Amino acid sequence: MASLDDPTPSTIDDPVYRTGVLELLGLLAYGEISACERLAEDAKMAPDLRNKVEIAAMATAEFGHFEKLRDHLVAMGEDPFEVMLPFAATFERFHRQTRPSDWLEGLVKAYVGDGLAADFYREIAAYLDADTRELVLDTLSGTGHSDFVIDAIRGAIDDDHRVGGRLALWGRRLMGEALSQAQMVVAERDALSTVLVGGVDHPGMDLAGIGRMFTRLTEAHAARMDKLGLAA
Repeated sequence: MASLDDPTPSTIDDPVYRTGVLELLGLLAYGEISACERLAEDAKMAPDLRNKVEIAAMATAEFGHFEKLRDHLVAMGEDPFEVMLPFAATFERFHRQTRPSDWLEGLVKAYVGDGLAADFYREIAAYLDADTRELVLDTLSGTGHSDFVIDAIRGAIDDDHRVGGRLALWGRRLMGEALSQAQMVVAERDALSTVLVGGVDHPGMDLAGIGRMFTRLTEAHAARMDKLGLAA
């Protein structure tokens, strides 16, 4: 069996595996450009210029991640926009169902959503060939603005303790919607599912392993909420 660090041509060139990798990269690329767009919208709700600049910096980082994915897809001989297009409805549905009503909800969504997505992709990255895994992990490198979000949310709670309860409920809603969308994507994409469950030439997870993955995602979400001073 080929190792993850030295994939054989039968793994990396296998058409089903390649399709699964393209689906993953298309999903990730659309998520990055969608996050950039949503952050730009959220910046309009910022209470002052300092906060607008912080959100603009987060959006810029997301766009930088998108560029890496786009360039990699081009290097693979693919049209990145065609690869991304099948996931438009997924993200539009998620954003439609989780539209923030104010600045604080937008911050929680950016922080929780970005963290959950990163955890999900890191889990999948463990079952990818070395080059694709390196790209995915590089794309998920932190934006460096989490302290800004944590300070803003905790400061708002200190000013008005009622905010904590409302944002905690919001965080639970975000988690539920995000997990639902993730499960739906995996279930609908046969090639992506094959990357997860593995095959003759590369390892993967069994159904129990997939269940444990979603448990880890839930636990990481609870830890993230705790950093914000919110109950998961």
